[in-house]
Amino acid sequence: MSTKSPSFSTVVDLMQYRSNHQPSFKGYTFLTDGESQEISLTYQELDTKARLIAARLQSLNLKGERALLLYPPGLEFIAAFLGCLYAAVVAVPIYPPRKGQNLLRVKSIAKDAEAQIILTTQSLLNNIKSHQKQNSFSLRYTITTDNLAEISQNLEKDWKKPDINNDSLAFLQYTSGSTGNPKGVMVSHGNLLNNSALINQSFGHSPQSKGMIWLPPYHDMGLIGGVIQPLYSGFPVVLMAPVMFVQKPLRWLSAISRYKATTSGGPNFAYEACLQKITPEQRESLDLSSWEVAFCGAEPIRDRTLDKFAEVFGECGFRKEAFLPCYGLAEATL
Repeated sequence: MSTKSPSFSTVVDLMQYRSNHQPSFKGYTFLTDGESQEISLTYQELDTKARLIAARLQSLNLKGERALLLYPPGLEFIAAFLGCLYAAVVAVPIYPPRKGQNLLRVKSIAKDAEAQIILTTQSLLNNIKSHQKQNSFSLRYTITTDNLAEISQNLEKDWKKPDINNDSLAFLQYTSGSTGNPKGVMVSHGNLLNNSALINQSFGHSPQSKGMIWLPPYHDMGLIGGVIQPLYSGFPVVLMAPVMFVQKPLRWLSAISRYKATTSGGPNFAYEACLQKITPEQRESLDLSSWEVAFCGAEPIRDRTLDKFAEVFGECGFRKEAFLPCYGLAEATL
């Protein structure tokens, strides 16, 4: 049975509510190796990180500016995304360039978004700098957030809640660019909260739900389904980097089994990968009986894949009724 969250005008109000009412609740857990090594953030810790980043942005008078978020999947990305919202800076999540990759796509999005800021980690900064020169690409500010607490102690106390409302722009969701130049979709706080309410209702989420998500947080399904929806509904989520799933699909189902996740999913190819890569011996270690919502979307959904998955993993407790085919456009929030 779905339980509605209190009514909020902005995602900042939502996050502050969670921090004030459930400060020690472990909202986000990230599996650094895709298996047993985990790091976590409570709602209070996340709120503190968001206020720290926001205070730094506010100190530079950047309200209303666009900020590119260049992060590997993980908790630092979530803190930076919320930090932008806390400062009324428009977040622009994009795939970080791999080592050796040029920044042409980043440059294209930066130009289109009229971005003035890069938020990133110290480890990615050198890679970005080396390619900025090659691509004649520079932004006004580059801020590393993973070491911000060390160089700006107690800066979060300087944070001032911005004057924003339901209609305020929260972030720009860029399309993949597979059929043309990437296009930015303007998503307001109201869009995010309304869409979250609809997902909460259609997925039957409640505070007793548990999420397990490996989808990239720069994509709308990973960001809204894996980061915003757990926060909205007030349930914990376990996250891992997409590459960890691609390298070894067993990690996905093992995490569902270990953490007793009730909601998880991905594109059709993810279920195919499990069928092709997980052996009968490996299936013996899985308990998928907790899995209530197995969503599938982002690409064509094939009956054959779902039927075969239900048949093969039925012996692990998976129920075919858990499948929830779904479809959403970035242009419609999700």
